[in-house]
Amino acid sequence: VQLQAFGGGLVQAGGSLRLSCAASGRTFSTYIMGWFRQAPEKEREFVAAIRWSGGSAYYSDSVKGRFTVSRDNAKNTVYLQMNGLKPEDTAVYYCAASRAVLPGSPKDYDMNYWGKGTKLTVSS
Repeated sequence: VQLQAFGGGLVQAGGSLRLSCAASGRTFSTYIMGWFRQAPEKEREFVAAIRWSGGSAYYSDSVKGRFTVSRDNAKNTVYLQMNGLKPEDTAVYYCAASRAVLPGSPKDYDMNYWGKGTKLTVSS
């Protein structure tokens, strides 16, 4: 499975941006897609995730109510709509996929496939 994330950029605080993650290859083998981020000098953290089947979504507390994760099964693409952006959202965002049937939101060690990150900078 290959993942490609794109859509990052420079946004002012309060603005919006949508990230996309295109999956290719044996995507049918994956169960859940996740977004993670890593800010400079910080650990990578979970942001949001969505199951391919059923569309159950999960969010970290820091983005709940501001970010929305969605998927287009026909296009094998997952999106992360980010509204009300804050400077603390500045990070490199990664999309990832897991083959595991997980009961809830995934941890980074649950993910089997990772895409290259896309950088988001939110200016104050």
